[in-house]
Amino acid sequence: MCISNVRWLTGIVPPGFACICLVGLSSAGRLAAAPGIEPGLEEAVAWKWDVAPAGSDEWGMKLPEKAAAPAAGEVPAVPARPATYEVRKGDALVKIARKFNMTVAQLKQHNGLKGDLIRIGDVLRIPTHEDLLAMAPPPVAKPVGGGDEPGGKAGGRPGLELPPTTVKELELQTVLVQVFLDREMFSQGPVDGEIGPMFESMRRLYLNTHPELVDLAQLKEKALEAVDYPYANYTLREEDFRFIRPPKSPASPAATLVVDRKAPSDAEAPAAVRYEDLAGAGFLPYADGWEFVAERFHCQEAFLRRLNSHIDVDPVPGTIFQVPKVIPFEIEHVPELPLQPEADPRKPVSAAVVKRSMLEVTRAGRVIAVVPLASARPGLHGRGSWTVLDAIARPRIVTRREPREAPEVRSDEPPRPGEFLAPGPNNPVGVVWINLAKAKSTEPLRYGLHGTSIPGQMNLEGIGGLRLANWDIARIVRLLPAGTPLQWRDK
Repeated sequence: MCISNVRWLTGIVPPGFACICLVGLSSAGRLAAAPGIEPGLEEAVAWKWDVAPAGSDEWGMKLPEKAAAPAAGEVPAVPARPATYEVRKGDALVKIARKFNMTVAQLKQHNGLKGDLIRIGDVLRIPTHEDLLAMAPPPVAKPVGGGDEPGGKAGGRPGLELPPTTVKELELQTVLVQVFLDREMFSQGPVDGEIGPMFESMRRLYLNTHPELVDLAQLKEKALEAVDYPYANYTLREEDFRFIRPPKSPASPAATLVVDRKAPSDAEAPAAVRYEDLAGAGFLPYADGWEFVAERFHCQEAFLRRLNSHIDVDPVPGTIFQVPKVIPFEIEHVPELPLQPEADPRKPVSAAVVKRSMLEVTRAGRVIAVVPLASARPGLHGRGSWTVLDAIARPRIVTRREPREAPEVRSDEPPRPGEFLAPGPNNPVGVVWINLAKAKSTEPLRYGLHGTSIPGQMNLEGIGGLRLANWDIARIVRLLPAGTPLQWRDK
């Protein structure tokens, strides 16, 4: 973030601010490279692909069955999770918490510990999974220098009421406006606390379409009124793991696919994603709890990890996250019908692909949504008017490995059997597909509007057509009746 962007909110630069500009960074915080190909699809992008509905009504994976109660007369097995633990030589809270799949904060809360000091021989109580879920969430972190702290602002919402005077307060106020715009369907993409070009574009668009707001100060006041504070808490639930890949273990064949969406450190190579693993999976879930929570709350995973640096274990049921206070993307409700609304002649809806970077939706002459868009195919561009057709929830995609650019050839030979990439949030076309047609046609094109498996890197070449983040496509589809005209605009 360029600290001088404090002007964005206040029109002034407070004394003592240094300008620290991180130019050309990718969503994960590393130097952005030229667009490549989505991992695992290096050969597959050259094949023809079609979209098919999910093969069953199931959505998500089955949760592991809980062990049945022992029959009368049987001696129950020793529980793997003890009720207490005696501190041994070399132990520390972080090691004990990791051993029992919880955070240090949860272990301390369950034992009433104020500090981190423990001694050999101390007996700590180990919370059950039910205890973890029942724990009161920790207070949402407040920025330094707010509220009634020494040197803070008296009264009001810490770090939000007055112009920012620290880097932390600037980020807090930026997240506030990002969350508000996302709620209003003027989405910049993943919430990240950064003042970037897409954020600036959405801020300007919102002001232009809401003439009652004359300046940035009024926009901030409206955001404060609607959101109050930009963060909330979320407790990971047992049922969330229907959509999260089980931890790797030698006994779990389903764990062979490792999808690493995070930027690796300089010392480690990124995990491999092979096409064979994608094609062999029965469901394409989130890689882990971090990816699940980041997409549920519309934010970059790197940003979520920074907000929750106290979480030092793999997230399990009961893990409490601090998250942006957006309206959550509830993946469990994706299949609910109807996906698309009925057309209302009194309030006609139209859409436009603007500069191949945004999708704009207008109802009754007023812009009601603008979200980022990217092409999965380099050079894909339409002109004039197209038409929105029907929508498919939980799409699968199928190929016969025919070259994408090869002409259609009629043959009496039976077609090669198709191979599918299963539905799921990490399907390359995401969780919803919207069919498109050329103007005055009802024949679906091979490319449509759809979600993505990597919302922070939508410019990668891949399969499909025009990508939106999963949380955006799930909202947009419920605004677009079948038959909606779609314009291509370069301005």
